Amino acid sequence: MLRKLPVLKESARLRYFTFLYLYIMQGIPSGFALTAVANYLTGKGLSSQSVGTFVAIVGIPWIIQFIWGPIIDRYQFSVIGHRKQWIVLTQFMAFIASLSLLFIHDPVKQLGMVSLAFFIHSNFASVQDASVDAMAISIVPESERGRVNAFMRGGYLLGIALGSAGLSTILYHSGFFYAALTQSGLLLVFTIITYLIKLDQADSYIPAFNIRNKARVVKEKLNNPQLKWLFKQLYIGIITPKSLRTFGVIALVYTCNSVFIRSYSYHLIHTLHWQYNSVSVLQGGWGTLATLLVTLGGGVLADRIGAPKLQTKVMLAICLFLIVFNCMGGLWLHKSLSVSGLILWNFADPMFSVAAMPVLMALCRDKVEGSQFTAYMALVNFCDVMGAYISGWAMTYVGAPVIGATCGALVLLVLILRYINRPTVEPMLLKPQLDV
Repeated sequence: MLRKLPVLKESARLRYFTFLYLYIMQGIPSGFALTAVANYLTGKGLSSQSVGTFVAIVGIPWIIQFIWGPIIDRYQFSVIGHRKQWIVLTQFMAFIASLSLLFIHDPVKQLGMVSLAFFIHSNFASVQDASVDAMAISIVPESERGRVNAFMRGGYLLGIALGSAGLSTILYHSGFFYAALTQSGLLLVFTIITYLIKLDQADSYIPAFNIRNKARVVKEKLNNPQLKWLFKQLYIGIITPKSLRTFGVIALVYTCNSVFIRSYSYHLIHTLHWQYNSVSVLQGGWGTLATLLVTLGGGVLADRIGAPKLQTKVMLAICLFLIVFNCMGGLWLHKSLSVSGLILWNFADPMFSVAAMPVLMALCRDKVEGSQFTAYMALVNFCDVMGAYISGWAMTYVGAPVIGATCGALVLLVLILRYINRPTVEPMLLKPQLDV
């Protein structure tokens, strides 16, 4: 008798692998658009505002991502696996959108078309991301969430490395067409893998129409919550004082991170005249393996000492780095210092995400976990987009060192306020319950 293949609900190893490669798939287009192409446009002489606007356009669909969460939860049932139909469909459509980039001959002269193509791709990718997040929070045991988030962020880092360093190298040596073709091929391969992985042994690859499956369809559809109820519970979950305070801190850190790295990258290319490809490779290539190992270690640490405590420690490290490194802005002419700062910064965002994501998951309410977590991710994406826009605007008035030091001071101020207002006994992070 043939041994049954493992499924997501029964295999922790398969969960780790699946969420790793799903986030690799998400990271590749992100690294290509927001790092490789953005640095390419900067290297070709476009202004910081033009590059910032391009990044903002690409990120707009990720801002409205919260809309998809309740819809995905409302129509979550599928005989191929709950929410899997959303993932497979949007992955395939993202692949089709990626193919449209093959018609771009000169990204600088056709900037409007490039922006539109990436914008369309981002729409499908954002639904895919929302579907993956909803599936993760529904099938991953709470005891695994730190590690699974580490694999998610680690996968995203690897995807960023492939998209920024790998595709930037192809863009630099072979041209935009071959970089876009490589991205499209990778997306197609990952889509096929997603289709082949099952969530449950009862799931099917092809819809069946016998009586037993019809009864299962009716039962599952009756259990799907109403859309109006989902949006109401989502609103209640997000506006609670605890949710607002917790997410407000996380949002500020993500925004500051985005403002600094965008302004620093522009400074290296535009002011210090680095090759755009060199910056992309450093941002996504060197140190990726070390960053991945540190991120996975952070996931284990988050499960052991608690995500809130790890979040505070990472915030302190970020603010100290931003203040000290940017105060040394006059020494950035020395390439060894600039390179070291860029590589070291690669640890900041993933480590903070490993700590912050379990904190946000714990805030999510029963039966709307996917919708609420997706809403938080949409707001995090909004922080990244706003950071890109703010940095592009701020660079027209002040230099990158001033911008970065200001970001560090803001994070430090939040830490001081949290310390002053801390409770005598830190409460346990409990999962909110639904109102009865």
